[in-house]
Amino acid sequence: MAYLGPRLGASRLFSHGASVFRLLGTFGMDGMGLAMSRSPLERLEFDNAVLRKLPLDPSEESGVRLVKGACFSRVTPQPLNNPRFVAVSREALALLGLDADQVVNDPLGPEYLSGSKVMPGSEPAAHCYCGHQFGQFAGQLGDGAACYLGEVKAPLGQSSELLRENPSGRWELQVKGAGLTPYSRQADGRKVLRSSIREFLCSEAMFFLGVPTTRAGSVVTSDSRVLRDVHYSGHPRHERCSVVLRIAPTFLRFGSFEIFKRADEFTGRQGPSYGHDEIRGQMLDYVIEMFYPEIQQNHPDRVERNVAFFREVMHRTARLVAQWQCVGFCHGVLNTDNMSILGLTLDYGPYGFMDRFDPDFICNASDSSGRYSYQAQPAICRWNLVKLAEALAPELPAERAEAVMDEYLDLFNRFYLENMRKKLGLFIKEEPEDEMLITELLQTMHNTGADFTNTFRSLSLICCLTEAETEGEEDLRRTADLLLHQCASLEELKAANKPTMDPRELAMLLSLAQSNPSLFQMISDRVTIARQLDKLGKLKDLTETSQEELRAKQAEEWTSWITRYRKRLARELEGQSDEQAVKEERVRVMNSANPRVVLRNYIAQNAIEAAENGDFSEVQRVLRVLEKPFSSQPGLELPARVSGHGTTAQMEKDEGEEQQQQASSSAARNPVPYDSKPPAWAQELCVT
Repeated sequence: MAYLGPRLGASRLFSHGASVFRLLGTFGMDGMGLAMSRSPLERLEFDNAVLRKLPLDPSEESGVRLVKGACFSRVTPQPLNNPRFVAVSREALALLGLDADQVVNDPLGPEYLSGSKVMPGSEPAAHCYCGHQFGQFAGQLGDGAACYLGEVKAPLGQSSELLRENPSGRWELQVKGAGLTPYSRQADGRKVLRSSIREFLCSEAMFFLGVPTTRAGSVVTSDSRVLRDVHYSGHPRHERCSVVLRIAPTFLRFGSFEIFKRADEFTGRQGPSYGHDEIRGQMLDYVIEMFYPEIQQNHPDRVERNVAFFREVMHRTARLVAQWQCVGFCHGVLNTDNMSILGLTLDYGPYGFMDRFDPDFICNASDSSGRYSYQAQPAICRWNLVKLAEALAPELPAERAEAVMDEYLDLFNRFYLENMRKKLGLFIKEEPEDEMLITELLQTMHNTGADFTNTFRSLSLICCLTEAETEGEEDLRRTADLLLHQCASLEELKAANKPTMDPRELAMLLSLAQSNPSLFQMISDRVTIARQLDKLGKLKDLTETSQEELRAKQAEEWTSWITRYRKRLARELEGQSDEQAVKEERVRVMNSANPRVVLRNYIAQNAIEAAENGDFSEVQRVLRVLEKPFSSQPGLELPARVSGHGTTAQMEKDEGEEQQQQASSSAARNPVPYDSKPPAWAQELCVT
């Protein structure tokens, strides 16, 4: 179950005539008592508890600096030139009691929601945190591009269930891309349209998939420009500065507690607030009292309270990563500074939903070692929890934390199996053999290069027969054909198994591993080499195989698994008086657990290219599709043709954009349905 829910409908406080009052108000009629003339964003009620409860940096010095003894620094967001909305999320804005139509039609809306203008009651600040990045302690990091705007009180009428999930009764607002902070390091604090659209769409996509996540209320773009080298090719171009409005109960993370870390034994870096142990206690008190009040009430003993808190964070994290695995989501940068203290999916960078199933799937092209691969995510989340436990010491005794961590693997497996049984329609009985059936399914998907999302969605089409019913070979062949349509072709598998390492480099590293193991460990690792050798072996086998032979082998593997699956489904019907009702419920359960659509990279890329060409309609269209990922939506099966004919006011193109679009323009592509396997051109997409 997602923590942040679409349970409060957008309120409609204004009639169509309200826009007239708003226009009058902009011409100085506030003094006439026209309260209705105010921007809806000016009526938000802020209560910025975290700035009262945790230490604030006393320095107002501008520029990048080390911030000691503080959790937040005041900042001034940098205004954008001509900000305008790309898209808004009705459901996310409703959390704040806002009506999306009013926000979109508000002349001040893009300014307020980009940080270009500060809302009444807002107190812009940047959060100081540290993190272990790719396994190494990086020292001070912090909000280098994000800006805390404040905490908005939940509106009256928000559901009791939602308030249980966010017991603070406040929603923290952040704008990402609003300019420099003390934590910007060598960057400029800006984000561009590409990354902003990806974060906006995926935040909302994850929520509607039922995965705990931070939310995104809007994307604003502008005429302000920054220079970016998209492919790190030495050919930078100017891109439009853009800003995402992010919403969550809090954006505190594991790395928030790492600012107290002593000098790391490997990197030599230490947290900026090392020695300020009293602040650790303050932060722990704040988080538990505000977001885990039941734990605060039920555990008067401080140590027991802290242990219960850590166990709950572990519990939520295990559940979260199990949900990621079951929808084929790969985060890409699972550093400790990207792990939410509430168990939410946080910080959408080089993420990716898996297309062809591959346990070694790496969505971040910068992750050459595969540290954050799909199959590594459960273990990495455990590693990050251990680092959180270390950061909480001595408030959390080490031996107590270790005992909690001993529960992690069993919890993850339980959550994972619960989800997977639903995906396979096994909702009546739990059998020990189910785990093997799931493992064999994934192995068959891997061997055949099957599409992750579409294969699971297709399983509900397999008939559920009783033990007495039999199926002929022709029927079995037709059933196997359903899944064969989702398998990779010979050329696709060859491309997927092409080693990423130059053969000469691989030969050199293999030789070095034998002759000088210590030097080898400094520049590579055995897992990476084994992965490359495995690809070489598979590629060799594929070059000696024809498409017909491959298809026959794939059919054989699927037929074998389907036979075992059918037998298991038959046992679901044993002892059931109404077998037809069970069959219908099985399909319903499966179709509510297996999405029809996820935010594949090519879908996001189509929307990005349209937006960069001045047409924001595809971003809005994709959002509508992602809001109902388990359902078919008539009229929304295909993306709109990206013809480059955006609105007149939006048609300015970025520098260098014409050349880029000539190379890869969605206008030159035949659109494929949103629920389709990715088109061939999608293989060239690279996210870092």
